[in-house]
Amino acid sequence: MTAMQAQPPVTARVFVQRCSATRLGATLARRLAVWKLDTWGIPYGTPLSDDVAVLVAELAANAVLHGRVPGRDFELRLGYAYGTGVVRIEVSDTHEHRPAPAVVERPDADADGGRGLLIVEAVAARWGVSDRVGPGKTVWAEAESGGQ
Repeated sequence: MTAMQAQPPVTARVFVQRCSATRLGATLARRLAVWKLDTWGIPYGTPLSDDVAVLVAELAANAVLHGRVPGRDFELRLGYAYGTGVVRIEVSDTHEHRPAPAVVERPDADADGGRGLLIVEAVAARWGVSDRVGPGKTVWAEAESGGQ
């Protein structure tokens, strides 16, 4: 018989918050995300915290600008398993339009917007779109410590 090796415990943290589909709601989502990371031991101003702040800001802004359905909020969900160095960000809204990760196009140089998913693509280790229970979709991104 071989002795069983002890596995270190996996401690996962999850944070979920519904936010109003407004600019203020998007700002609140970003601030709550970095505050929650700080309580989980990922301090403000670290590269991982900064990456999560950018990703939450862009995904929440897209939920407000492109995914807003009158009278419906969007949901922010963060997940972090200690020891992995990966934070998963999910932003769910009730709009049916789904961005396609493989088809992110650059806007014209003089365009006022249209760069949000390019930023997500540049900062995230991975990102995509998933179905959700009920109407709408979840756009998710993963940030990793140690950068890209």
